This record gives sequence, structure tokens and C-alpha cells, in this order.
Amino acid sequence: MAERIFIGVAWPYANGPLHTGQIVGAYLPADIFARYHRTVGNQVLMVSGSDQHGTPITVRAEQEGKTPAEIAAHYHQEFLETWRRLGISFDLYTSTGTENHARTVHDIFLKLYERGDIYKGTMRLPFCTVEERFLLDRYV
Repeated sequence: MAERIFIGVAWPYANGPLHTGQIVGAYLPADIFARYHRTVGNQVLMVSGSDQHGTPITVRAEQEGKTPAEIAAHYHQEFLETWRRLGISFDLYTSTGTENHARTVHDIFLKLYERGDIYKGTMRLPFCTVEERFLLDRYV
């Protein structure tokens, strides 16, 4: 009887090219594992995607004079091309920028909030009066 195997692989920030350490540390081992299980007849679902949100993307966008969305879209496409060239095949490679992802995260967030697992609160953050914005951790 075939086993059902789920392989959830790390989601890289879409803020720059993938490097060798990422490929050999996360994606190549997952691909080998998936290929083995497919070879022995198991049903495999290997999933990952580009993380299109976060400070690293904002920092890169500011460095290049682009929007975070432009940076994220560019590197997401670059990642897809890298997987194609390396022969690494995901059953699903998506991104945190999709409507489906937004709906899913929203639903999970609401359930956690309703159960009391997360709560509203305040925190002190450094603020730049010149740029009129709160400073992300990378800027402090």
C-alpha cells in the first residue's frame, strides 16, 4: 500500500538570488527525498513558495529604488527558473502574495484570535522623524 508523504520545504525570502547553501541545505535534500518516495510508489506532495513579505524585501527595494512588490515578483520568477534549471520539481510552488494565501492566513489568524491564542497589544518602537516611519529591526 502506497504511503502518502508530505514534504514542506522552507520558503525563501524573495529578496535576492538563491545561493548554494540554500539549495544544498533545503531544496536538494527535499527533492532527493521526494524522488525516492515516488520511485518506490508512494504518493508525494512537495510544497514550498516564495516569501514575498518581510524586512529583507523592504530593505532590497529601498536599495534598488523599487517597490517591495516589484522585488518580490522579480525574485519569485527567478526562483522558478532556478528550480527548472536544476530539475527540482515541486508539486506546488506558490508565494505568500497570492489571494489564496491571504485568505488562508486570515482564516487561521481569526481562529487563533477567537480562541484567545493571540491578542491585541502595543509595543514601543523606534520612530524616524525624518522619514516619518517606524524603524524595522534591520535599521536599528
